[in-house]
Amino acid sequence: MTTLADPVPGGRPGDVDRATALSGELSGRGVHGVVLGYVDTAGVGRVKTIPTAGLAAAAAWGVGMSPVFDTFLADDSIVTTDVLGSPDGDLRLYPDLDHLVVLAGQPGWAWAPVDRITQEGERHPGCTRTLLRRIVADAERRHGLTFKAAVEVEWAVGQGPSAEGDFVPALSGPAYGAIRQVELSAYTADLLAAFAAQGVDVDQLHPEYAAGQFEVSVGALDPVAAADRSVLVRQTIRAVAGRHGLVVSFAPAVFAEGVGNGGHLHLSAWREGANLHAGGEGRYGMTADAEAFAAGVLAHLPALMAVTAPSPVSYLRLKPSQWAGVFTAWGRETREAAVRVVTGTLGLRDQAANLEVKPVDLAANPYLALGAVIAAGLDGIASAAVLPEEITGDPARLEAQQAAARGVRRLPTSLTEAVAEFREDECLRGALGPVLADAVIAVREGETASVADLDDSGIAAAYRWKY
Repeated sequence: MTTLADPVPGGRPGDVDRATALSGELSGRGVHGVVLGYVDTAGVGRVKTIPTAGLAAAAAWGVGMSPVFDTFLADDSIVTTDVLGSPDGDLRLYPDLDHLVVLAGQPGWAWAPVDRITQEGERHPGCTRTLLRRIVADAERRHGLTFKAAVEVEWAVGQGPSAEGDFVPALSGPAYGAIRQVELSAYTADLLAAFAAQGVDVDQLHPEYAAGQFEVSVGALDPVAAADRSVLVRQTIRAVAGRHGLVVSFAPAVFAEGVGNGGHLHLSAWREGANLHAGGEGRYGMTADAEAFAAGVLAHLPALMAVTAPSPVSYLRLKPSQWAGVFTAWGRETREAAVRVVTGTLGLRDQAANLEVKPVDLAANPYLALGAVIAAGLDGIASAAVLPEEITGDPARLEAQQAAARGVRRLPTSLTEAVAEFREDECLRGALGPVLADAVIAVREGETASVADLDDSGIAAAYRWKY
């Protein structure tokens, strides 16, 4: 269960006593330090670490960190808005003790996600974890809705970067092939053991399409916990790889050509314990609200991509006919559709039915991506949006007249186009609030400018080791 209360100076009720007890327990287990982690606007994980003995003080008073990181780019250069990007000010990082985990891949360390508040004890408008928690709480209060979510994680395993920073796949072999599973079986077995030790339930882990590529699918949680889990999963994948002498890249495109790494979102809406995506009278068992939710996501997808595909390298992955979902289209179990309706197998549909949002990668801040997608879906419910006709097969093969009749159009082909759509989307900018929305625009424009003189290969190389 995710902590629902915002942190306050002096600590949330009971947190200081709990942190004191945890500190002793962790020390007894050989844990010397705690990683306090969050994800910035650019999608980069940032951390402060504390000794285990300092956990109670962190629970009471937080740990200081500059707000300037809200406008850092992936290359650590800094852009500014009218509020963010200066050297002034301080924030406090407060660990969520409900999600503190001993790291199986990093002996001696634990990890906890944080919320950020100001020194005056107010919500920091740039804290995406706090934003997602607020969006989820508002959905329950206004619509009686709760959500289950999960983030797929794809990554490429390498032998190590060359002196030039190139990526050398650890192995090849056919896509989804037994060869790859056998050759990296020691690594992936240790990975499964680490996930189990950390309480991460794994649905499946398998070789993927590209050279050296794997994917892990994990169990669904509430959206804040799902975003936390996405960060923890990547931390674990990287740490266990390092213990095997391997390196990993979560970049949307490791190379300029070929299939890249996705971070597809799975999301289902629930009311009074019932899954709205199953058992209804709409298409494939969806209720009216489930159809409207999907329609809202679909309608806002062009603008959403400034959040879900937030890097110039994202658009090297987003190519037609590569299962990346690059058209405004939906379909049941249609992997070329940007919004895939997953019904689940007969007998499990009341639990398994969900939406998969495909034009998402792991350059995206998972808290921001989930928050924006939920806001888009809620706008669909509020406006009783109508889900258009579904597609089957590859939408790239539709005749122009057929595509227009079904509302199928190409999603943005560059970050510049996505930012232009985001600027015009009052719903999404309103959901994020002016401070965070402006930071999103500034950071995306900064990323675009930083690689303006590079070709596709140069862009892939620039971001290969950033995520």
